[in-house]
Amino acid sequence: MTSDAGNENCLGWAARDPSGFLSPYKFNRRNVGVDDVSITITHCGVCYADVAWTRNKQGHSKYPLVPGHEIVGIVKEVGSNVQRFKAGDHIGVGTYVNSCRECEYCDDRREVQCSKGAVLTFDGIDTDGTVTKEGYSSYIVVHERYCYRIPENYPSASAAPLLCAGITVWSPMMRHNMNQPGKSLGVIGLGGLGHLAVKFGKSFGLKVTVFSTSPSKKDEALNLLGADNFIISSNNDEMKAMEKSLDFLINTASADIPFDLYLSLLKSEGVLSMVGFPSEVKFNPASLILGMRSISGSITGGTKQTQEMLDYCASHEIYPNIDIVPIQYANEALERLIKKDVKYRFVIDIASSLK
Repeated sequence: MTSDAGNENCLGWAARDPSGFLSPYKFNRRNVGVDDVSITITHCGVCYADVAWTRNKQGHSKYPLVPGHEIVGIVKEVGSNVQRFKAGDHIGVGTYVNSCRECEYCDDRREVQCSKGAVLTFDGIDTDGTVTKEGYSSYIVVHERYCYRIPENYPSASAAPLLCAGITVWSPMMRHNMNQPGKSLGVIGLGGLGHLAVKFGKSFGLKVTVFSTSPSKKDEALNLLGADNFIISSNNDEMKAMEKSLDFLINTASADIPFDLYLSLLKSEGVLSMVGFPSEVKFNPASLILGMRSISGSITGGTKQTQEMLDYCASHEIYPNIDIVPIQYANEALERLIKKDVKYRFVIDIASSLK
């Protein structure tokens, strides 16, 4: 089946320059190909990537830029070869919408690591040569391989943050076996990523300690999210008391941290996984060598792992803490994200506010 969708106007909100200011913008989507799914967007999570790209912090943003890569919606139409989805299905799209489908990583359903580079959900180059424009818009057209089934009865608004924030912490936790009951996990930072790392850790039966620079987050960490311990990272006595106590650390913060100090908190053979983006990683080699410790990096996950995470969250009733806002609030939401003034993920209600 093909469609005249490419001749319809898609309504979105776009940044026109590095100021990052978003305003209404009309553009055309490509026609629905034989392997494509057309999705009416209902919700889109607000991610720090939206800040970075709209403000050209990477230096390669292509304007007009329509951000958003935590996308949930309803299938409007499918191509003739599509087997996994049908009109009316609840569906999600994450941080990439294409890959080569031929390399070892794509063969292993780890498309985010595609040897030729996965096509980013926004500001990438799509199959028709156009620049991808995504979640802050009324609908999208995506190859079915890069779409996810949202489990029945799982709220669409809650599903959106899982497609970037959720999989970003889930992926390293799976790779480093951070799902062994009785083990100890430290979570650095308690924002959109960190609060989900806490929820996953508790679901796996781990003893979870939150490290934060904000004393005001203690009550929420312990009583709302269920963490076992809360440490003010600037308190040297509290930090020293944690030496050699953790099996794993996951750093969700993008601020610079004292790596030697945090590495000292790990037991022998402990792992510090990086998902935040500090300006530099600096440590004494002895911090790794003497304790046989490791530092690793991770971004999001492949299509197989992302679907597994969604299914796990549904079956274990794990829901991100969200603040639902209209599209007209998008600029303020991004500014508040910069100021870390959000608990814990903004989600834009596209369906009821984008007109």
